[in-house]
Amino acid sequence: MGRYPELDLSRVRTVSIRQRHSKVREEFLGRLSLPEEPFSSFWDSLPAILKAADLQEFCQLVARAVRRQKPVIWMMGAHFIKCGLSPILIKLMHKGAVSAIAMNGAGAIHDVELTYWGHTSEDVAQNLQDGSFGMVKETAEILNETVRLDRNPEAGFGEILGQRIVEDRPKNAAISLLGNAYRLGIPVTVHVAIGTDIVHQHPNASGAAIGERSLRDFRILAKVVSDLDGGGVVIHIGSTVILPEVFLKALTVARNLGYTVDHFYTANFDMIQHYRPRMNVVVRPTAKGGKGFQFTGHHEIMIPLLASGILLELKRLQEPADE
Repeated sequence: MGRYPELDLSRVRTVSIRQRHSKVREEFLGRLSLPEEPFSSFWDSLPAILKAADLQEFCQLVARAVRRQKPVIWMMGAHFIKCGLSPILIKLMHKGAVSAIAMNGAGAIHDVELTYWGHTSEDVAQNLQDGSFGMVKETAEILNETVRLDRNPEAGFGEILGQRIVEDRPKNAAISLLGNAYRLGIPVTVHVAIGTDIVHQHPNASGAAIGERSLRDFRILAKVVSDLDGGGVVIHIGSTVILPEVFLKALTVARNLGYTVDHFYTANFDMIQHYRPRMNVVVRPTAKGGKGFQFTGHHEIMIPLLASGILLELKRLQEPADE
């Protein structure tokens, strides 16, 4: 007998592993997909557990929404465009996997700069020192002059910019989210917080025009949101505050007006999971039905994987005999 008393384990009751529930099973294990194998082989080789299983499930839900003609709304911060992902979303537009796009004001700025001049994203730290940050005249001319209300006053912020791009036919129009969406009749809503965008620093900025266009876009987004019930999908990528707040208000407006918006699916993709995207996109909106997902990782890796998964699951729904 030692100095201190010990618990006697001789009467411990045991159970058989055959009866115990296990969260990991042999059939869940992943395998290595070889380089010569198709993407479908890689997709099916992922472990059938945790986030890999969630991603496959979510892509299947997006594919079903497309098949059933339910809305698939893509909401994104400007980082999405700066990560080089516009061509991927444009491909999904042409495949019918995008019903609407919501972005912040910076997203519109980066789309315009890439479309007209082929480059964007200045060195903020350097240009801030001499007060030249955000003072590029051409960007402000296009954004601020286009949204003035004497030009198609009934259009929202995203629509009027898309129309301008289509009319101007800049050299990089093929990579413009705004321009391609306008051609395809897909609404792009731009949700601007006055004072947050570089074009607001310029003397030709009109608060009345910016506010009216952006408010119209809020109502357009709310109309799309009103049809989410029954399997629609909301994909949120990298907006920490503005778009989660906009979405929450659009949803409550739709429900306030008597629309049933209960059974739908949401996912937040970001490098870091923040409070508002988690609560206002993933948790609160799906509390009455549906399901919310969270995926953490760099956009430039996660979004191509997401898009490829969606296209594969769409193909499987349309051509089940091929898989």
